[in-house]
Amino acid sequence: MSVDTATVRRIAHLARIAVKDEEVAHLQGELNAILAFVEQLSEVNVDGIEPMTSVMPMEMKKRADVVNDGEIPDKVLANAPVTEDHFFLVPKVVE
Repeated sequence: MSVDTATVRRIAHLARIAVKDEEVAHLQGELNAILAFVEQLSEVNVDGIEPMTSVMPMEMKKRADVVNDGEIPDKVLANAPVTEDHFFLVPKVVE
């Protein structure tokens, strides 16, 4: 796939980049080189290869999914202007 000058101007317009007429040919060459490299990558045989997130296989560190009160409910409620029975009281907004 190759990019022509009209496509370079269109890409520059979409990216909101000001491109002078003398820069279009240079950008066209760079974009064509990038696309040629991407085409080379598509030639690599990746059948049977699982996607990876890292070079070294590792498990993500996860905390236990346990419901708790944060162990500081009194400190949290101290920030509220009005509370009752360990709950925030808010003004009624819907009749």
